[in-house]
Amino acid sequence: VLLEESVKGLNVSPAGTYVDATFGGGGHSRRILEEIGEGRLFAFDQDPDALENIPKDDRFKLIQGNFRYLKSFLRLEGVKEIDGLLADLGVSSHQFDLPDKGFSLRFEGELDMRMNPATEITAANIVNQYEDKDLERVLFLYGELRNARRIAMAICSSREAEKIKTTGQLVKVLSAMAPRGKENQFYAKVFQALRIEVNEELESLKEMLQQAADLIVSGGRLVVISYHSLEDRLVKNFIRTDNFEGKLEKDFYGNPQVRFRQVNRKPLVPGEKEIEENNRARSAHLRIAEKI
Repeated sequence: VLLEESVKGLNVSPAGTYVDATFGGGGHSRRILEEIGEGRLFAFDQDPDALENIPKDDRFKLIQGNFRYLKSFLRLEGVKEIDGLLADLGVSSHQFDLPDKGFSLRFEGELDMRMNPATEITAANIVNQYEDKDLERVLFLYGELRNARRIAMAICSSREAEKIKTTGQLVKVLSAMAPRGKENQFYAKVFQALRIEVNEELESLKEMLQQAADLIVSGGRLVVISYHSLEDRLVKNFIRTDNFEGKLEKDFYGNPQVRFRQVNRKPLVPGEKEIEENNRARSAHLRIAEKI
């Protein structure tokens, strides 16, 4: 998604050290490798399937881990600073296309939704074990669903008769509450909420951004592609104010206490042609920032 725009935004230096925080299928990494000369590229991915996509290049190394531990993993590699980081957030296209991952409405599959299969909590655990108030919290905060309480109560009532183990079962429970003509949008919000809770996505994003700000050198770039308002709001606030609340703090002399400047004040979005070729791109927002 937004391949050329994101790599251009990284402003790659041939001798620089870069991070692809979300390796996935490796598309962004391969494009970055075309730009660097004697530089280095470290990529992160916690899904073992990503190992199949590693390019044969001595300048590249895939780190199997969550990008929330960015600084620690790079320290093990002897890296204390980087020239730029690119992150294409959310679920990879590969993961969406695997029925057994349970990410997509298109397939009947187990309610899993783990980006890292080694972790314990699955979407099925949340749906079947969370108290109604906890379910309501997840659906309201991460799915931005106004009728979160009603949905939570319906799930709790249904699971008393039979455990909800598959995507199809969950959709069946939700069907009575789905707005006519907007069913898929409604289901997608519920799935998004469960996925974010399973993978602790927003907390991981916050930790990664804070560490990236420490690691990126002056003049280096932070490039982030997000797919929903919760992610984009965190990225936007962090770039503009150096915190996630969006409250700009100033020093004694009235100077803003920030570490980045916005390269693009409004997020870049895909064109019609890219959206036609890749429907997932329709909600993508690209933000680029430069370390001061």
